[in-house]
Amino acid sequence: MEQGHTIWIEQYRPKKLSEIVGQADIIERLMSYVDAGSMPHLLFTGNAGVGKTTAAVALAREFFGEDWRMNFRELNASDDRGIDVVRNQVKQFARTSPFGGAAFKILFLDEADALTSDAQSALRRTMETYAMSCRFILSCNYSSKIIDPIQSRCAVYRFRSLDNEAITTMVQRIGHEQNLVITPEISAAICFVAQGDMRKAINALQGAAILSAEINPDMIYAITATAQPEELQELLNLCRSGNFEGAEQVLGTLLHERGIAPQELLGQLYRVVTRIDLLSDIRLLLVDHIGETDFRLSEGANSDIQMEALIAKFVMAFERSR
Repeated sequence: MEQGHTIWIEQYRPKKLSEIVGQADIIERLMSYVDAGSMPHLLFTGNAGVGKTTAAVALAREFFGEDWRMNFRELNASDDRGIDVVRNQVKQFARTSPFGGAAFKILFLDEADALTSDAQSALRRTMETYAMSCRFILSCNYSSKIIDPIQSRCAVYRFRSLDNEAITTMVQRIGHEQNLVITPEISAAICFVAQGDMRKAINALQGAAILSAEINPDMIYAITATAQPEELQELLNLCRSGNFEGAEQVLGTLLHERGIAPQELLGQLYRVVTRIDLLSDIRLLLVDHIGETDFRLSEGANSDIQMEALIAKFVMAFERSR
């Protein structure tokens, strides 16, 4: 197998727009730009690992063919958030002529929501001045952090989190090419830990394959520091039955023996609480308690005390519902 020599994220990154999974509507519209031979400035927004960077690179490949690297540049705004990156690197690239007779170049600015307000204002002016020779693709997780003058100059594409079908399709393809047996249980485990993030899914699969050619779901949960749904269900069942000591033991195992970070565990608990069959008032209480604990942890409170208190609140919430 090749997993010791290559990074699967790069090996299986789609080279063409048609190869991108889970974003059919967006890909169809991007293909129409290629057919027309032109495109406006674009704003890609969505969670991590849903295909924003891949779509930008694939779009450049479709426009420029073999010369795509000469007419495409990628910058990460989180590396340098200030106005200097716009005045120097961005402006320098935008003002030069396209290579090989291309009608325009593409500058891809990743994590654009990390730019300061002054830098975004300077970027707006640059986008306006050099629109004939350079098209901008801005990528961000939160479009609300992009100033309105930039948003109004871009066609906005909102990438949704990938569904389980898209992730399973890619996992099965990799498993076939790498001679791995991918059972439905393994696919389900990868989908659970990935949460719509293809990068996380592929990394989990490669991490497990490096350890052993015989992959099982437990390996997926272990290498991603994720509690299994059954473990979280057991924790909730102990709280429901009023067994605080038992729930405390399960919590201690997850936090200290398994090494799951408290805020990571909160996110996993939230996912289970919102999906299992519960009365509406109980679900509301549990989500409220999870949110309060998350806030307290973000403010620097002691994690052990807060997580123990959360379990106590869960037990009391179930007690009051009887």
